[in-house]
Amino acid sequence: MKRREFLLCTVAACVAGMGSRFSLARAFDLWRSRVDAPRSSSTPLKEGMFYTKLERKKVQCTTCFRNCVVAPGERGFCRVRENVNGTYYSLVYARPSAIQIDPIEKEPQHHMLPGTEILCFGTAGCNFQCRHCQNWHLSQASPGELDTYDVPPHSAVSAAIERNIPTISFTYNEPTVFYEYVHDVAVRAKEKGINILWHSNGAMNPEPLKAMLKYTDAVTVDLKGFTRKAYDNSSAELEPVLATLKTIKGQGKWLEVVNLVIPTVNDEPENIKRMCEWIKENLGVETPLHFSRFFPSYKLTKLSATPVSTLEQARKIATGAGLHYVTIGNVPGHQYNSTFCPKCGARLIHRTHFQVIKNHIVNGRCPGCKQKIPGIWTT
Repeated sequence: MKRREFLLCTVAACVAGMGSRFSLARAFDLWRSRVDAPRSSSTPLKEGMFYTKLERKKVQCTTCFRNCVVAPGERGFCRVRENVNGTYYSLVYARPSAIQIDPIEKEPQHHMLPGTEILCFGTAGCNFQCRHCQNWHLSQASPGELDTYDVPPHSAVSAAIERNIPTISFTYNEPTVFYEYVHDVAVRAKEKGINILWHSNGAMNPEPLKAMLKYTDAVTVDLKGFTRKAYDNSSAELEPVLATLKTIKGQGKWLEVVNLVIPTVNDEPENIKRMCEWIKENLGVETPLHFSRFFPSYKLTKLSATPVSTLEQARKIATGAGLHYVTIGNVPGHQYNSTFCPKCGARLIHRTHFQVIKNHIVNGRCPGCKQKIPGIWTT
């Protein structure tokens, strides 16, 4: 089996198996036009929004922390942006390889419209190379290795409206690498009253980040850990992510943080404590933190799944540091997948994995003690 065929089969199997109420094939059927990458000459490439032209027709991309300098005919680290004779283009604009209708809890977002659906888009490419990536079939693929679907911004927004889906999400791979598509969909979505959510590794540069946040309602950011070792595992750096987190919070956007706890990589209690203390000091005690269970994947198949006891210890450290909303993910049925009132301890949102069993929050408050619960509770 060729790499392209293998990746196509893997995308269908993995994305469809993520717990959605709708099949991947059904989601793809929302659009009649199916095309193959690279983009045909009848559909123009999209010029990048953030890059600088250099001498000898080189360019420097300024979309993410890597700031790649790219010669003519070459691509950036993400593999989805190419220098064509001195102009830098996105190769995946309006060409997602993954389209799915998911529960918003899968992002995860626990304080944004609980129990609602999101219309999700993902493409090939990423600016990280996480050895544990669960979506490596997308993130580590190049345009041309995956089938793509012709979904211009207006079609993405119309699909959400027609199906009464309140939120469009950019997820599965890193939205930074298909920035122009995210931006254009977001602009149209806000005009039509559709929410915009994206799940990011947090390594976008400050200028494009602030520009995108103008059209964003909420962001889920993966904080890979709090050490150089944790970010070496992703061929990335911690500091740009911390800066992004502070910017999102400073811009007043709803933010939730995810930490995938990986044995031997980022599960040291002292570093989890440092991370939680940083979150408290810089993002505030009301920022939700999700500790998710790792399962062997991609290049870390020899590791064991995270012990549930490790996740419970991490949660204890986080609540001990003063964080109010700390949940455990990827452990279906665990009591701490639910949201509890930080004042009276009542279970406010009862969840089982991605399903909301009961949401007791009334007008953004605990129905018992009337504690205000931060989040986005109404459309």
